[in-house]
Amino acid sequence: MKQVVQNYKSGELSVLDVPVPGCKPGGVLVRSAFSLISTGTELMKVSEAGMSMVGKARSRPDQVAKVMQSVAVNGLPATYRKVMGKLDSYTPLGYSLCGVVEQVGAGIDDVKVGDLVACAGNEHALHAELNWVPRNLYTPVPDGLAPQHAAFGTVGSIALQGVRQGEPQLGEVALVIGLGLIGQLVVQLLTAAGVRVVGADPDPARCELAERLGAAACGDPGSSAVEAAVAELTGGHGVDQVFLAAGGGSNQPVELAAKLARDRGRVVDIGKCRLDLPWNAYYEKELDVRFSRSYGPGRYDPEYELEGRDYPIGYVRWTERRNLACFLDLLARGRVDVEPLVSHVADFDDAVETYRRLKDGELKAVAVLFRYPEAPADEAPQAPSIALPAVPAARNGARASAPARSAGAPVRLAFVGAGNYATSMLLPHLAQREGVTLSTVVTTTALSAANAQRKFGFAQATTDLDAVLGDPSVDAVFVVTRHSSHADLTRRALLAGKAVFVEKPLALGEDELAGVLAAVEESGNDRLQVGFNRRFAPLLREARKRFGARTGPASLRYLVNAGRLQQGSWYLQQGAEGSRFAGEGGHFIDTASWLLEADPVSVYAVAPAGNEDLQVVLRYPDGSTATLAYVTTGAPGFPKETLDLVADGKVLKLDDFVRASVYGRKRWVSSRLPKARDKGQSNELAAFVKAVRTGGPMPVPLESLVATTAATLAVQSALAGGAPVTLARAR
Repeated sequence: MKQVVQNYKSGELSVLDVPVPGCKPGGVLVRSAFSLISTGTELMKVSEAGMSMVGKARSRPDQVAKVMQSVAVNGLPATYRKVMGKLDSYTPLGYSLCGVVEQVGAGIDDVKVGDLVACAGNEHALHAELNWVPRNLYTPVPDGLAPQHAAFGTVGSIALQGVRQGEPQLGEVALVIGLGLIGQLVVQLLTAAGVRVVGADPDPARCELAERLGAAACGDPGSSAVEAAVAELTGGHGVDQVFLAAGGGSNQPVELAAKLARDRGRVVDIGKCRLDLPWNAYYEKELDVRFSRSYGPGRYDPEYELEGRDYPIGYVRWTERRNLACFLDLLARGRVDVEPLVSHVADFDDAVETYRRLKDGELKAVAVLFRYPEAPADEAPQAPSIALPAVPAARNGARASAPARSAGAPVRLAFVGAGNYATSMLLPHLAQREGVTLSTVVTTTALSAANAQRKFGFAQATTDLDAVLGDPSVDAVFVVTRHSSHADLTRRALLAGKAVFVEKPLALGEDELAGVLAAVEESGNDRLQVGFNRRFAPLLREARKRFGARTGPASLRYLVNAGRLQQGSWYLQQGAEGSRFAGEGGHFIDTASWLLEADPVSVYAVAPAGNEDLQVVLRYPDGSTATLAYVTTGAPGFPKETLDLVADGKVLKLDDFVRASVYGRKRWVSSRLPKARDKGQSNELAAFVKAVRTGGPMPVPLESLVATTAATLAVQSALAGGAPVTLARAR
């Protein structure tokens, strides 16, 4: 299928061939009929992409702050790779469309194949021929409403939410500053609510359009006409609400709002304009400044948008989806008319030229629609899906045979998942490695697969996992998806006879771990590696070598200054993805076990009330102990990982993988700081590829992987029970 994309680094726009997105449970696959260009938001994004790197940084100071924090934690080289990888990637455009349901995912019963729906979301209602849209981001189109009008649904919801924030009442007077697409819709919605409206915009054509659509008067914000109209309609008191629907760097909108609002009036920011509030003016009138957050309640809440968990109507009357349905109803009943706003309808194939004309000012438009071609009559209605099928039939304990490989043939790798970690920490080490061929990348979203294919040279990009598992030429599968899918994808790949590299964690529960082991037993295939990379870090390996052999028990102390997660991180979705420690604690337990050359026999854990900090004590067969402090409340400027190992009159000290030392009869200190924090990913991948190529032992014994996973899972049991948990020794 085709999709409009932009490279944020170069500013290049293109219509790209990408895989069809999979139809996951909890949503529908929609074939686009019309999608709407947001001439404000999208053109701002297009303009930003054309800036220099300095210009991009100035326009997004919030992102610059995140980069600087990442440099402090991960080092400059790793941060540079991550940032440039994000910049030099295709990003999608679009967030408002109407289309036909082509496939229905599991759990969806309110629409069927062939229904017309309006869709929302800058990750789900893209300028693309097909989109997967979750339950709360689509709504059926009322009978009789034209699809090109229903495509305004998302932008209409933004305007509607802004109006709701102003709490207008019958007979009031409102000022709308900025008469672009959002402003024109706000004018109509206010008029439909019985509010008299004055509009302000420097473009005479837009002022004339707003007056035709219901505004009492409109004019240039710098002229006296707007002030005179407000004085006449309000008896000199000022407007009840001001809606800021303008963009740009001028502070004129907020100054005009203060001048023309009545005492204790409301000012609602819908657009993205400069907001240097003149303190005296806003203080003297005690103006109520409000913000309107996009489409309404539910926005930016992954449980609402992605998991389909609705808010009870008795507590939240108007959500994203209810706003979308309400706006479509207003359109269907003729209370709002979007046809006069349509300046141009372009064929989807002409998308790049359309954006160019808009950016250059050649095409003057309030609203522009893309019109999509109908699906070919012979095209199958079902798209490839990553939804999990039934477990393959039993192999009666026979060992799964590896794909036949001729001597000297490259190792063919497939990736399931291509997120930040895969593209910044794994694929850069594999893309240029001799003897490796990147065969196929599988993702549930089309654009992430296309980005990985372009940047790392995958032969194929797809959303069809079954095809990859059934491909006899693929030697190994990398599972680099969200934590909740690791165990099942690993199990399926093992049953398919593939060597598997799965990022931590291997499993989020004992039943998932048992399922992986059952797959090993059923298939006879134990070619498994979990991404516990720290044991492969050159600095730590050198320090252990300098420390030498032990004769007595050791005491190990490991402080992980994990820090707080950003709001909205999928790591916070504990119901679906497990606790944060369950997801990444295996890293540190594996490191301790590797240093102590054994697997733990018991786990004890305590946690203070009210935060995610943990103290974990691991006991080992020879009496050694490891104390792991996993904290989220520490200072962000402090090193992330510090470790001390004490035994036999010696001390090994590791400082965040940038410096190490060993104190004993002789003192050793790493001679110089490494150029980057090398946490062992490159060495780990080299060892895995060698094992696959030669058929030799995997880098870490299966028993150790299982023991580390079991110990990680036991932390939660120890917390719940308040007592140590004894671990059965792996056999």
